[in-house]
Amino acid sequence: MDQAGPTYHPWTCRFPERRNSSRPPSVSTDVPTTALTDTATRGPQRALAVAGALAVLLTVVMVGALDAHRLATTTVGLRRTISEYALGPQRWVFDTAVLLLAAGSVAILAVLVRGGLARWRSPGALALLAWSAGLALVVVFPKHDWSVGPSASGTVHRVASLVAFLSLPFAVALLARPWRRDAVWGGHARWAFRFGLLSALAFTPILYAVLVNVVVGTAWWRVLTLGYVERLLVVVEVVAVLVLGRWAIAVAQPAYKPSSTSR
Repeated sequence: MDQAGPTYHPWTCRFPERRNSSRPPSVSTDVPTTALTDTATRGPQRALAVAGALAVLLTVVMVGALDAHRLATTTVGLRRTISEYALGPQRWVFDTAVLLLAAGSVAILAVLVRGGLARWRSPGALALLAWSAGLALVVVFPKHDWSVGPSASGTVHRVASLVAFLSLPFAVALLARPWRRDAVWGGHARWAFRFGLLSALAFTPILYAVLVNVVVGTAWWRVLTLGYVERLLVVVEVVAVLVLGRWAIAVAQPAYKPSSTSR
């Protein structure tokens, strides 16, 4: 028996809609909101971490270029401090390099905080901010120009340098210490902790010179060749920041989910 066709409704002047039973059910392509949010936030965080690490690397290149130029054009060598570049025509290179190091350090810290590895008010984070603030003050207040004589700017410069150099070892060690045995971040934390200790060790020659000054009376900057000692300290501390930068890049990977509590 033939199947009856659709019924025509004269008061609506149309046939009722027919459902196509052969149409396949719609497939939901919805992505969980949490996954979308995670991907959207991780992208900017990773970009910030990479930018911070690149800023630190650019600092190394710029200061290295200044040192190479000095070695090629003078007989002084590297006995003079890095800050001496701020008294010459290359001041803009020195200032830019130091500010890049300060900004890159803050960017790396921001990613670590956002990833749940620290809090802004934690001792490690505050120490790293002190490092960056000290670097910024080094740029604003140049060192003593001994051809003219001591100055207030040079005094602030010396104190700011001391704050920066002392803060960095504490910052790296304190940020890394709670995570050394962590299943995910233990490797990064242990490397960072080692370089924090190495940075503190690299500062000991300056402490020795100050001790000699107190006990014997010899000017502390005459006890050792300050330019070489300072460069050794800077290299170790910059590498420590780069280790934190590598850690921050790993934290910003989309696969990582931040912990609910920061240490």
